Amino acid sequence: MYQTANLYLSPDMKMAEVVLNNPYLMLLLEHFGISAPLQEKTIREICDEHKLHPEVFLTFAHLYNGVDYKPAERFTYREVRSIINYLSNSHSYYLGEIYPNILKLIQEMFQDKSQPEQAMVEKFFNNYFNEVREHLDYENETVFPYITKLYQRIEERGNVKLPETYSVADYQEHHDDIEEKLTDLTNLLVKYLPNNDEPQVRRKLLFTLFELDYDLTIHSKIEDQILIPLVQQMENYLSRKTT
Repeated sequence: MYQTANLYLSPDMKMAEVVLNNPYLMLLLEHFGISAPLQEKTIREICDEHKLHPEVFLTFAHLYNGVDYKPAERFTYREVRSIINYLSNSHSYYLGEIYPNILKLIQEMFQDKSQPEQAMVEKFFNNYFNEVREHLDYENETVFPYITKLYQRIEERGNVKLPETYSVADYQEHHDDIEEKLTDLTNLLVKYLPNNDEPQVRRKLLFTLFELDYDLTIHSKIEDQILIPLVQQMENYLSRKTT
């Protein structure tokens, strides 16, 4: 994980300085739909421009800095839209950019296409990627629409109908750990895969896997420690309101 000297952030810090201190925060900005140039604007100013609660950004940024940061105030249901937006954008990053890049690097690493190791690694990765796609599709098509309806119901925007039998508890049961097999692939490349004539490609592949693992770890923490408890609060509120 990237080590930064400036672990704890505040809303009045310059966003550009924060990113220069930990370049991985560029991923965080992308997931929130924030792009450079950042100029001399503070975290608070940029969050205000993008209608993002600074506390949400700071909580996520501290996770990127390796700190299990506890928010100074509890999130409300109003922050759930920003959280879903972040998670949805990160899904696009996984499916559209980093996973295809990993497969391309695996194919580049084997110049001799007859090597049995290539077929083994590609099969391992494709099986893993299929599991990831299923996991992300479930979140995109089932979980996020459900949470959006919860939000709309609380906002009382018409008669929003919720699934009668679905709850965030179902999401928890379906919430597989997609990081374990990624670690297996990394170990395979470092410990066991025979040497070839493309050590630079292997290095690029490993760095890409480390970057993915870094982002996935934070992604899972956001879902487990922030989103799911928040949705449980929303469900409990609606349950009390209807009884």
